[in-house]
Amino acid sequence: MEPVKIGIVGCGNISDVYFNGGKTFEVIEVAACADLIMERAVEKAEKHGVPKACTVEELLEDPEIRIVVNLTIPNAHASVGLAALEAGKCVYNEKPLTITREDGQKMLAVAKEQGLLVGGAPDTFLGGGHQTCRKLIDDGWIGEPVAATAFMMCHGHEHWHPDPAFYYQRGGGPMFDMGPYYLTALVNMFGPVKRVCASARITFPERTITSEPKFGTTITVETPTHVAGTMDFANGAIATVVMSFDVWGHHVPCIEVHGTEGTMCVPDPNAFGGAIRLGRAGGKEWGQMPLSHGYDEQSRGIGVADMAYALLSGRPHRANGDLTYHVLDVMHAFLDSSARGTHVRIKSKCKRPAPLPMGLRHGLLDE
Repeated sequence: MEPVKIGIVGCGNISDVYFNGGKTFEVIEVAACADLIMERAVEKAEKHGVPKACTVEELLEDPEIRIVVNLTIPNAHASVGLAALEAGKCVYNEKPLTITREDGQKMLAVAKEQGLLVGGAPDTFLGGGHQTCRKLIDDGWIGEPVAATAFMMCHGHEHWHPDPAFYYQRGGGPMFDMGPYYLTALVNMFGPVKRVCASARITFPERTITSEPKFGTTITVETPTHVAGTMDFANGAIATVVMSFDVWGHHVPCIEVHGTEGTMCVPDPNAFGGAIRLGRAGGKEWGQMPLSHGYDEQSRGIGVADMAYALLSGRPHRANGDLTYHVLDVMHAFLDSSARGTHVRIKSKCKRPAPLPMGLRHGLLDE
């Protein structure tokens, strides 16, 4: 099978794992990379053996590239993604899909008109940890899902990220930065969300960067940094969610799922593997479950590879546009609910992504 050639736009902090993913999966090949700062594109091309470093315009004009992997900052996800679609390329955006619902809807509409695919991060739910959790739920190990808790709490990214200001602008904050991992993991396990109720606040109106090279720079916070609420799923389950950049420390798990026959402790949704602990009804001890699937190591790019299979075979891809837009819609609903002081019903819909087959050889996603 001839690999699908992809082009990476945005050679910043996250790009290395995507370049490495391009070497892991046989179905894709990184053919070019681009960045507004040409030196960064050249540096990544040399580091990862990519044949061409170029401008964004040159990458979009390259007839060999079929998928554009858009790793720009959130504010550019819509403009770069739409430009890629208009150039006849499928596009895979880093999270979130776009900042606004309107831009997300426009991307999906243009892709449908052009017969192209849209997808986006996160793809961690395709890792061995979360695919195992999905199988345990589907196989009835905890009975009918009743509830879940999801907590992402830290004190922000200004102490480690080299250029953290965008995390505190519109389209950032803990919900839009880390929420996609948690909400996508929950949708993978439970299916689509039908209703949200939430509260949100900005705790610190200004943040001071303590990382280099912008140490001492002050950031004005424009988006809520502590968001708490509940999600009602179409299958009847209810999830309690807290996303915060205002917490110094905690002892709560990332995700727990509670069913009629037991409880499952789910690994960090920002990782591909991790320990899965299960407590069954009537049992006194928690047991650790073996992983049923591979790709439990750093496998970012697995969603791009799955899109390439979809492009070649016509089957649906898992980290698809409907899923990523639904998560975007739900994240907005948290902030809308807080602002309006009411429940928000979710208008978008998506299907649970198909589980990955078991026993795949490393580097493959189809049997």
